Amino acid sequence: MDVKTLCLAVLSRRDSTGYEIRKQFAEGPFAHFQKASLGAIYPALTKAAEEGLVTVTAEAQDGRPDKKIYSLTSAGAEALYQACQTEPGDDQFRSDLLFLIFFAAHQSPEKIARLVDERIARYEASVADLHAKAETCSGDEPGKDFVRGLGCAIYKAAADYMRQNRTALLEKLRSEARHAAE
Repeated sequence: MDVKTLCLAVLSRRDSTGYEIRKQFAEGPFAHFQKASLGAIYPALTKAAEEGLVTVTAEAQDGRPDKKIYSLTSAGAEALYQACQTEPGDDQFRSDLLFLIFFAAHQSPEKIARLVDERIARYEASVADLHAKAETCSGDEPGKDFVRGLGCAIYKAAADYMRQNRTALLEKLRSEARHAAE
């Protein structure tokens, strides 16, 4: 999805500032499957305002620039509806960790072990976080519950795979390092 559509989606839930929209992608419900930076959000909001998809209200703040609050218009709601009618593209999975593990032979086994352990911990924390959110707001939206459940399953499967295959990976790396040293 393009960033403008992502912004419309957030605004369909509530009026927000650009920063609040960003938080939805950094730590909110979209953090696990979409990304949007402030550098992309603000131009998308400007374009959406020019197209009449959102309105902007300036709220005065003491000693600071006015806070811009964005609201979805009926045209914006229709644009979001139309965007939701499109067929999704293929999922894209990008991972700096997997890139580093792919080139594990160029790093120490200790570094790879640390990276794997840290990622397992991060995945387990994500599962716990998603479970905690499910307890507080489960059942309010079936789509949200489905996505949350799939996220838990993916994180759990990734952590399980890494845990089950960590030792074999490290043994191979250490063996290759010994052979290279001979």
